[in-house]
Amino acid sequence: MSIEQLAETAQAMVAPGKGIIAIDESTATIAKRFAGVGIENTEENRRAYRELLLTTPKLNEHISGAILYDETIRQSTKDGVPFAKYMADHGMIPGIKVDKGAHPLAGCPGELVTEGLDGLRERLQEYYKLGARFAKWRAVINIGESIPSGTCIESNAHALARYAALCQECGLVPMVEPEVIMDGDHDIETCYEVTEATLRSLFDALYQQNVLLEGTILKASMVISGKNCDEQADVEEVAESTVMCLKSTVPAILPGVVFLSGGQSDEQSTEHLNAMNQLGNLPWPLSFSYGRAMQQAALKLWAKDMKGNYAAAQKTVYERAKDNGLAALGKWNG
Repeated sequence: MSIEQLAETAQAMVAPGKGIIAIDESTATIAKRFAGVGIENTEENRRAYRELLLTTPKLNEHISGAILYDETIRQSTKDGVPFAKYMADHGMIPGIKVDKGAHPLAGCPGELVTEGLDGLRERLQEYYKLGARFAKWRAVINIGESIPSGTCIESNAHALARYAALCQECGLVPMVEPEVIMDGDHDIETCYEVTEATLRSLFDALYQQNVLLEGTILKASMVISGKNCDEQADVEEVAESTVMCLKSTVPAILPGVVFLSGGQSDEQSTEHLNAMNQLGNLPWPLSFSYGRAMQQAALKLWAKDMKGNYAAAQKTVYERAKDNGLAALGKWNG
């Protein structure tokens, strides 16, 4: 894929009023989601659930693409159409999660580094053949007493940059996701400082690894108070702090930024995105790449009656996509 094609794909991922649905939960993670609503964690149930999400009528009005899991990109609809082909045929871009998860960082208690670089080139080549046109790698940055350390931030930034370079070599747009975790009692100012340091390190590493920013998407966490902080920042402060942090760290040539919902409620994640886009004068589109905030209501509905509630669950998915699509334009009214 040429530089122009990478840039074109990246721009399509953040087309006006559209975002990404994240359905890349590992088998272990979706087992927890299913257990919470009383669904047995079988391969067929996982396939059927992903089909419900991807075949939602008119989903492509507000969804530009989906991040899939290794199992999912190999699966098909009940009619035998591979999910990646179904998506491409319906104007949505197939993506794939390629990291192997966050593991303890040696010598840095309480900190994690994401693994999965070994053999990545070959895996990316296979995923391209299976229809993927973008990939995702998530780093985890915890906030706590004396952490994150510079070692943690730099180790994760380096891994993200190496992954991104390999993606572009194999014709895939890299989605780089350095998630600053909400867990903790830290205030929004601390979150701002950590997010700023993380993003500065990330873009420095991307530059060092010759990654083409015009063919890269940032998946960012919002600048927000820790879950256990006594003083929770309001919507306006989250929006203003997040945009200010991005403006000070993210080059304007980047095609766009998508946010993870990261522990926020469905409505909070939509409200914050909408408030950011109402600030105006942004160098890049701000959109969404939500997982649980897009799916949870539909999953609960489907779990009650898998056949009887199928259409109602899909309607819920569409409504969440529509709300977030409007928020990506600053036009959501609650």
